[in-house]
Amino acid sequence: MAGQLGSIVAGYDEVGRGCIAGPVIAAAVLFRAGDCPVPGLADSKTLDAQQRAALAPVITRRAVAWAIGRAEVGEIDRLNILEASLLAMRRAHAALPVAPDWALVDGNRYPGLPCPGRAVIGGDRSEPVISAASILAKVFRDREMGVLDLLHPGYGFAAHKGYPTQSHRLALKALGISPAHRRSFAPVRQLAERLCTSD
Repeated sequence: MAGQLGSIVAGYDEVGRGCIAGPVIAAAVLFRAGDCPVPGLADSKTLDAQQRAALAPVITRRAVAWAIGRAEVGEIDRLNILEASLLAMRRAHAALPVAPDWALVDGNRYPGLPCPGRAVIGGDRSEPVISAASILAKVFRDREMGVLDLLHPGYGFAAHKGYPTQSHRLALKALGISPAHRRSFAPVRQLAERLCTSD
């Protein structure tokens, strides 16, 4: 089905698994089988912010369809990051206005989508439709972290996007845990434990 002429193939990827703050965002993008309507697609991690910003509107215009799914901080803490990532992908699938014939998912776990497909390790580098999904997910999540930066100033969310950089860890120690932080992740959990011990 994946290679059948005229069939619709969906690519799925998520962004934010390694962060200690903010949601995990997944994107689904649909292309016709064998078609790559957007030149310059690549793994979002290999592109700079300007390149991703330029590609994102081209992807949304030329794809058969696309959608965004998400899992919130509370869901990440309750489910674990892997299950929350799979949930975000299922939500992106559910939001699609067109049902794909086949699905390609970045990684080594298929998220239980209601259509045939497979997981592809390194798919964001090898499958253009997954590359497109990785770019959309990254652009949408970066925008989200800019909003969280305004809501929770001082942590630097717009700069580090929630990843546990040294500046983020220092801000976390200085300002405490914000509602945007994932309490199940080690740097946040350890700080919470120290705060409880000192009370």
